[in-house]
Amino acid sequence: MTTTPEFRRTGPQPPEPVLSVRQVLALERVLAGEPEVVAGRDRLDRPVRWVHVAEAADVGVMLSGGEMVLTTGVLLAGDEARQTEYIRSLHRAEAAAVVLGLGRAFPAPPEVMRRAAERCGLPMVVLHRPFPFAELTEEVQSRLVRQKFAAISMSETVRTALTGLITAGAPLRRLLDEVARHSGCPVVVTNLAHRVLGTAGERSAVDDVLRDWDRIARQAGGTAGDGWIRAELGGRGERWGRLLLCGYRGDQATGRLLAERAAEALVLHRMLGGTSAHSWEEQSAQSLLTDLVSGVVPARQLLPRARAAGLPVNRRTFVPLVVRDGEPGQLGPVLRLLGLPGIVAELADGVAAVLLSLARDQDAEALTAHFAARLRTRQPAVVAAAAPRTAWEEVPDGLREARHVADAVAGSSAALELPDVVRLRDVHLRGLVRLLRDDPQVQSFAERELDGLLSEPEPELLNVLRTYLATGRNKSRTALLHHVSRPALYRRLEAIQTRLGVDLDDFEQAASVHIALLAHDAQQG
Repeated sequence: MTTTPEFRRTGPQPPEPVLSVRQVLALERVLAGEPEVVAGRDRLDRPVRWVHVAEAADVGVMLSGGEMVLTTGVLLAGDEARQTEYIRSLHRAEAAAVVLGLGRAFPAPPEVMRRAAERCGLPMVVLHRPFPFAELTEEVQSRLVRQKFAAISMSETVRTALTGLITAGAPLRRLLDEVARHSGCPVVVTNLAHRVLGTAGERSAVDDVLRDWDRIARQAGGTAGDGWIRAELGGRGERWGRLLLCGYRGDQATGRLLAERAAEALVLHRMLGGTSAHSWEEQSAQSLLTDLVSGVVPARQLLPRARAAGLPVNRRTFVPLVVRDGEPGQLGPVLRLLGLPGIVAELADGVAAVLLSLARDQDAEALTAHFAARLRTRQPAVVAAAAPRTAWEEVPDGLREARHVADAVAGSSAALELPDVVRLRDVHLRGLVRLLRDDPQVQSFAERELDGLLSEPEPELLNVLRTYLATGRNKSRTALLHHVSRPALYRRLEAIQTRLGVDLDDFEQAASVHIALLAHDAQQG
């Protein structure tokens, strides 16, 4: 595929390696010279790109910016005008700092140079002990070269790893995990509205970030600082999201390179996979709702993720829903059409969860019914709902209740007259049997009662029995649903009674067979 080479050519180049003035002054060889900062103490975090030895007053013409200039001042002694011009020349050339070795030319820090450096905001350092400048130059240059090599190596390692994951069809979460592994800090991907689409990193650290997400989101569009590094996501002249390294502790230039490499990979992942920021939002919702349903993660720990995903959580009424036998892709559009805040995720094939977040003064029952009715005009789905919850900690139980209700009526919607919204009170015996389906005695009972039909290679008679009992032994409706005449249905019912050895006109025997069939269907999933 030709996209990957293009991805390689257009990526950002490794940054120029830098050390700060403060880092240079902390080197062991420099400390041996007893350095003293006499001016520009508040500018010691300036980056040092190179070290240069220069004595001429017009030294600025030889610099390109970011140099730490070393001098003994031998050509400046006794000429205050030259001393001042020397400092001004360094300032104009955007030098990082000037280091003056005290000795024969200047036995003490020159006040003229100190004042000029202070006015220009140029860090000025004096060395009180004799110091071979060649050692400092060698030390700094070797560190910068090693730093550049490490940045290039890291860049290629990250690029290779992410490209391999994309080629293998890995999901967004796997790519973010790889970025977090290299950055050693939480990684967050958002859309332009600051809604979180994905996270990675140590769970507790991610939770700390999301807990304060409102403040962080407001600052996300500004200049990153203190290890908060941002990279924009987009292509073809359109931005659609951003990636954040939250609290990166390494070199900032390397962190920016890592963020850019990660951003490139995410854009490529979206292009090759045909996905969108919206589908990433769905993946984020799926992860959140799956964790809520499973109960593996306590609900209170998931609250920051829900808030960062854009779900209103303060003083809300939560309505847990599960939709079966429908098209999950229709749920989000219906929510947006009705203006209902909530999140949607597919839990399994044909099963999706919806969590509505309504204001306390809204009629939860009426809005839930309105949502279900609108959805059922588009598709014949089963909408199961739990009772509304006002506490976030109760949401997982609500989702499990809605899932239980949806599963209890699974496969029977054609035979049952279901309301638009099915609730626990609507599933009656069917719901109880489903709860007990794994009990060995219930399983044995179902096998014993239905043995005469379960051994049949064709399930036609079992299907007829299922419909007949589900419709309340309504022969006309059963014949209609199976597209057979009444006499043909009577023959099938006779065959069922003969094989099972029961009289379906007897209420107790019919009830026993019905319970066994419900248990069998629940066991079969």
